[in-house]
Parts: sequence; C-alpha cells; structure tokens
Amino acid sequence: MSSAVSEQTEMKTTGWETAVSYLPKILIGLALLAFVGYFVVYNMYAVALFRFPFDYDQGEGFELMDTVLFSQGEWPYRDNDSYPFYSSNYPPLFHVVIVPLVWAFGPQYWTGRLVSYLGTLITAAAIGYAVQKAGKRWWLSLLAGLAFLASNYVYHVGPLFRQHMFMVMFETVAVVYLAKTIEKEETDGRFYNKRLLMVMLLLLAAGYTKQLAYATVAAVFIFLFLRQPKRAITWAVPFAAVTGLIFLWINVATDGYWFLNTVTANINPFVPGQAEGLFRQWFRLHTILTVTAVLFAIYQLYFERLSIYSIWFVVAVVNSVTAGKWGAGESYFATAIAASCILTGLAFNRLLDWSKSKPFTVRNSQLNIHHLAFATVIPLLFLFQARQMFHMPTHTPTLAAIANAMGHPTEVMIPPQTSCSAPRDAEPIPYVDSAGVSLLGRLPTAADTAAGIEITEHILQGETAAFSEDAGFNFRAGREIITNPTQLLNLYNNNQVDLTEMLEMLNSQAFDTVVLRAQFYPPPVLDAIGQQYETTDLVQMNGFVYCIMRPR
Repeated sequence: MSSAVSEQTEMKTTGWETAVSYLPKILIGLALLAFVGYFVVYNMYAVALFRFPFDYDQGEGFELMDTVLFSQGEWPYRDNDSYPFYSSNYPPLFHVVIVPLVWAFGPQYWTGRLVSYLGTLITAAAIGYAVQKAGKRWWLSLLAGLAFLASNYVYHVGPLFRQHMFMVMFETVAVVYLAKTIEKEETDGRFYNKRLLMVMLLLLAAGYTKQLAYATVAAVFIFLFLRQPKRAITWAVPFAAVTGLIFLWINVATDGYWFLNTVTANINPFVPGQAEGLFRQWFRLHTILTVTAVLFAIYQLYFERLSIYSIWFVVAVVNSVTAGKWGAGESYFATAIAASCILTGLAFNRLLDWSKSKPFTVRNSQLNIHHLAFATVIPLLFLFQARQMFHMPTHTPTLAAIANAMGHPTEVMIPPQTSCSAPRDAEPIPYVDSAGVSLLGRLPTAADTAAGIEITEHILQGETAAFSEDAGFNFRAGREIITNPTQLLNLYNNNQVDLTEMLEMLNSQAFDTVVLRAQFYPPPVLDAIGQQYETTDLVQMNGFVYCIMRPR
C-alpha cells in the first residue's frame, strides 16, 4: 500500500516538473511572437513608404537630389549664394551607393528608402550574429536582433531616405567584426591584419556616410589602445591620414564648399531641453535594454576586461547628447540602441550559462531552479521591453483589435501642423505610439499621395520651378530643385551665406509658386516671401498643412 502511494507521489512530482519546464518555452514563444509582430509592422510601414512618391520626412527630397547629382558626375557641395542656391551637408557614400538605382529607375524616393531599410536588416543580423556566437541560443539571438528593429526610433527612421541608419550598419558590422577578430587573435596567438584592415575600411565607410560615426571610431581605438597600445597607435596614424586625405581631396575638388557645407553648416546651437527630453524618452522606451547593458558593462569593468561592446555602448550613449543640437533628433540614439541589444544578449547568455554550471535543485527534483528562474525571467523581461516600445498602425480592423486588446487606443487625436496657416482642430490618426505624438510612423495614405499630386498641379500652372521646402513636387513636375531650407538656415545662423541674389529673385517675384511646410528658411527669406507672395491654397499631406503661395 505504501509502495503504491510512493509511486503515485513520484508520478505527480514528475508531472509537475514537466509542466513547470514548459513555462520558459511558452514565454520564449510569446516574446518571439511579440517581436516578430513588430517586424511585421516595420515591413508594413516600409512598404507603404516605398510606394509613397513624395517627401515623408522633411529633407528626403534633398537626399534624393544629392544622389541625382552624383549620378550625373557632379558634387552636391556647392555655392549657396547663387541660383539654384543648393548644397548638401552630408558625406557622399550613402548617395553614391544609391546611384545605380537612380540610373536604372530615375529619381525615385523608394531607391534610398530601400537601401536604408536593408541597412537596418543587416544591422539586426550583425547583432544577432554577435549574440549567437557568444551563446548559441537561436531564440535569444533572434530576440536581440529583432529588438533593434522594434525600437520606436529605428522604426520611425529606418525606411526613410536618410543616411543615418546606413551609418549605423557600417558601425555595427565593424564592431562585431573587430570583436571576432580580436577573439581569434587572442586564441591563435597571432595578428590578423587583413581582418583589422577590413574593420578600418568599415569605419571609414561609416564616417563618409555620416559624420556622427566619429564616436564609434573613437570607441574602436580606445578598445585597441586598452588591449594593444602600440598596435592601436600604429593603425590610428594611417587611418587618420587616409581620412584626412579623402577630406582634402573632396574639399579641393569642390573649391572648399565641402568644408563649408559639411563642417561649418553643422555647427548648430545646442538646446538643453531637447537633449534632456530625448534622453528621458530613450530610457523610458528602452528600459530593459539600457539597464541590462549598463549592468553588464559595470560587471565587465570590475570583474573582467571591458569588451569592445561595453566601450562602444558607453561612448555611443555619451555621444547621443548631440541629439540636443538643432536639427538633430531621436535617430542619434540608434548606435547606442544597437550596442545595448548586443550587450543585453551577451548578458542574458552569460546568466543562462552560469545557471547551467551552478545547478540548484530542491529535494529529489530534477529541475535546475537557477536555470528555470533565468529562463523564465529573461523572456518576461523581453515581453516587458516589447510593452514599453509599443507602436502600431491601426488602420485595419485586425490591427485596431490587437491594439485594443493590449490596452491601447485604436486612434489618437492630433492636430495637423500649421506653421504657415491658421491652426486646425485635432483629427483622428490611426497610429498609436508609446513615444508619444509623432509625425513619423503613421502610414502614408492614398489621400496623402493625392495631396502631393495636387500640390504638383499647382506648380505646373506656372512656368518656373517652385521655391519649395519639399523637393518632391519639383521632381514630379520635372522642374529644378531650388535651395535646401535647413542647410540655408544653418549657414545663415553661422554668417556663411550671402542671400542677396535669392532675395532679389523673391522680391522680383521670379518664382511662380512658393510652397511652405514648416518655414525653415532664414528670416530675411521668409520676410521677402511674406511681402511678395500670398497664400492661395492650403493642402494637407502627412499631417502637415502646405501653403501654396502666388505673387501678389
């Protein structure tokens, strides 16, 4: 009798252990489902942008113009004082990469958006590779890579015709490849200089995609100096020389306009409130990734050697303060987010490995309580992270139902941006974002495309190119692209532009049409427009009210 009772008790215990052992698997499945869901949403947004033929984010059209100039064998670093008053303030590589697509398909917005989008996928793959190499847990590697793509910031700007995410791609691949190279060197006891050369080329590519990559370059050489001081100096000298020679070559080839437009024009005022607000938002949206990365970096500092990933993360976070400059924004945190995703994956792998090597059981149970606890908590933390960065278009019944089921509204009320017209009432927008009210992230609609075509038709009623804050309308109309408003304002604020010819043309009403969106032009230009032109039509597109102006 007692033997039967004992056997029954053992069977119950075994059944309980089996049930509990499935809990981590269920939670891992839910975490994967959440982040795969974000990836689906990201692709919906990307495809919608690929189809949209006008500026979605202010400045995309000027990135396209840079690419068109390169496709014609011309530099985009030009004299802003003379008609058409156009110049670029970004390095060339991103645009040069897109040139073959422009040759094949013409000046289309989807070309640059596709390249930027693919860059984010490569970044996510590199993050996943770094985590997989360290722990061999496919689910954790996948979560780390998808967490990058699920970031509100990456979602907002990843599929735009902007060069920032392409820079982050080069940075991430360079750092991951460096980590692999140094590990192999230390294992084999020999140098692999060809591999290190590839790292330097990737860093050079990042810097000539966008200037902000200097932070990752600094992180790499700090790491090399801590591990191999002499070798770090040996590589730093030729790297600096090559970087400088390329800079001088472009500057000479453009008669000095390269320096003026990429250095001088980027000296913008710092807005402390903007920096503080973005840092608070970044931490709130990426709490688990950030806290885990910080804790693991501290652990490495006190108990191990600092890895390249920890140094990269710290330097990237410090450099993110530049998001407080006028004209900067959330995308400046993308490098820190990539680094935090890798560190989070490494930290969780380390915890799982430790729990397996230090088993803890209760009575006669076969369960490793340590491993069970960490295998349960880690997917729960990823689920919490997924909740923190919630963002979703809600334009279909299914998506609206998902948002509602998760306790989020199915739409938000946002008034259109009306910098050049009377304020308008708030209207429902089928897009919800835990980052708050955002002009990025919502999917452009057929009505937005129709609005862009309508603005183009207004331009075509005249004979000249429009003096427009967005380049897309002139592109569609087959007219010349006139000036770059934010670049012009930057130069004006630094006393590096002569507006005489531009003001003469505006005062003589040389342009048939003026199109304003956010009034980014320098004050004298806005004054001349106000005196010589009047608003005849208002057209709403992508949450902005565009003012179509004609000569008085």
